[in-house]
Amino acid sequence: MIVRDGRTVGEGWHHRKGEAHAEAEALRDAAAAGADPRGATMYVTLEPHDHESTVPPCSLAVIAAGISRVVVGAIDPNGQTHGRGIARMRAAGITVDVVDDPRCLALIERFAFTIATDRPFVTLKMACSLDGCVAPARATFAVTGAQARRFVHELRADHDAVMVGAGTVRVDDPLLTVRPHRTRRKPYVRVVACETAPVAVASRIFAAPLDAPAEAYARTVVLAPGGAAATFAPLIAAADVVFVGDRDARALDLRGALVALRKRGIASVLCEGGPTLAGRLIAQGLVERVVWLVAPRFLAGPHAVPVLAGADLAATANGWRFDRVERLGDDVMLSAPVHHV
Repeated sequence: MIVRDGRTVGEGWHHRKGEAHAEAEALRDAAAAGADPRGATMYVTLEPHDHESTVPPCSLAVIAAGISRVVVGAIDPNGQTHGRGIARMRAAGITVDVVDDPRCLALIERFAFTIATDRPFVTLKMACSLDGCVAPARATFAVTGAQARRFVHELRADHDAVMVGAGTVRVDDPLLTVRPHRTRRKPYVRVVACETAPVAVASRIFAAPLDAPAEAYARTVVLAPGGAAATFAPLIAAADVVFVGDRDARALDLRGALVALRKRGIASVLCEGGPTLAGRLIAQGLVERVVWLVAPRFLAGPHAVPVLAGADLAATANGWRFDRVERLGDDVMLSAPVHHV
């Protein structure tokens, strides 16, 4: 945002990777309105980058535009810039104020993670009753209401991929699509995490959605341990099967599986369970943010399915500090970053 005399003269945001960054968009907006940015103040969420990427350095564009002051919400975590853009602008005589605003840091949460690691940012979304169950029995069951389910579709659209365990595919046979369809720069990916037993080739997760262009979805990715190659052969025609670990591995190495997804260009994953996959991801410190949907009902009983299973979570008992709480119809959404110790 570019401001002069208390009035906004230009605004912009980074629409998607490969396109103009927010600074260039704001300068373009000012030019379209006939406003001269010289001597104005620019407010940016992220430090203007100072290296050649898919677009020219924004630090140079800011200097060339004659901006006199820049207020930076967060320093760029990318080591190719990380303070260099600020230094270059200051050397050019621009006043630069760095505020480290929590809201700006929240906006770059995923970027800051993926730029520093070899695996995607994992958001774990789980929905449960007040007594911590996802269903009264092992069967398809919608624990939350329509508004919460619409929220989940927004979450899916905001990630590169959605992932579930093989058990969820066998019980629910989900589509795992984004409804209604959103146009994306790169195809959306559906992921199934398996152990030694594959899921059925006829599962709906392998089908092309009828309400979206054919190119909107990549082939579904199936993650399997290296020792299960023979049993997964029938799936290769329907999905991209990625074998993780040694040829004798019988359990799926989740960390290795996430690294494999990152190598395929997937920077963010929304995991929607089931309980065993969710429990293992939390126990192994592979979740960066949780989104917990709670429905105002009780489901506990002799056959009820708990929201988390299959892992010892005692080591993660330091708790979560929720930074977002929102009512979705009759349900409540709670979200928290997961801090690993």
